[in-house]
Amino acid sequence: MAPTTVLIAACAFAEELSAERVSAAIGRGLEMAGLPAPDLCPIDEGPSSERPNEIRARLDALDFDARMRRARAVIVADSRLAESTLRGSATFEIATRARQAGVPAYAVTGGNALDLLDARILDLQVILEAHDIRGLRNAGRKLAVLI
Repeated sequence: MAPTTVLIAACAFAEELSAERVSAAIGRGLEMAGLPAPDLCPIDEGPSSERPNEIRARLDALDFDARMRRARAVIVADSRLAESTLRGSATFEIATRARQAGVPAYAVTGGNALDLLDARILDLQVILEAHDIRGLRNAGRKLAVLI
């Protein structure tokens, strides 16, 4: 059976844009474009000093790998993508797991500071920028066409 849903793994964009609101807005955009309801996976990333092993444990507790393998694509949403802050982040771990599992990964961010090489290393198909709920919904609609 072919995967039919999209997994949205979202971190908070700001205090007013919690991980739940970010994932729901992108998901609403996907649905508005005709895709089935996505699997929403909001991620409370915890303190920035969190170690990679703690992030892996957090994703494992969410049954992330099984959910990802059931999905036709993963959309990772993070407030800012920058090479200097990626290593050890939930975004880096999710993109790595998606690449290793052969699941296409897309990104939505409030600010993209990755160069083409960094994006290629993460194997992100597309990176879209969005800064508010409306922009997140629009990103979802745009991604629905690509996925």
